[in-house]
Amino acid sequence: QVQLVESGGGLVQAGGSLRLSCAASGRTFSSYTIAWFRQAPGKEREFVTYSRWRDGRSYYADSVKGRFTISRDNAKNTVYLQMNSLKPEDTAVYYCAALASLTPSIYAYEYGYWGQGTLVTVSS
Repeated sequence: QVQLVESGGGLVQAGGSLRLSCAASGRTFSSYTIAWFRQAPGKEREFVTYSRWRDGRSYYADSVKGRFTISRDNAKNTVYLQMNSLKPEDTAVYYCAALASLTPSIYAYEYGYWGQGTLVTVSS
């Protein structure tokens, strides 16, 4: 059974950086797409980025492009989200998610596995 556990959230000043981790377990992920979504209070869950595990092909939402980077450590079965130049509007609960497909998706409903989320708060 696939399990995802996020960590690394916290409080950071605007313009600062933070790195989130998503520890994946349960199976090999060579045929999976791993994604990050975020959700602020009262707002819909928003796509942030995805990366195909096998080859690292990635895609970013326009709102984070150039500031956020998704990466992975195969030995640790961990996916990271490096967040730079953070803005107050980045404040949200961040979730990692896994899709058992080599065809990526930007839609939350397509993802079958989710972590519990980690809160990122960016102060102005």
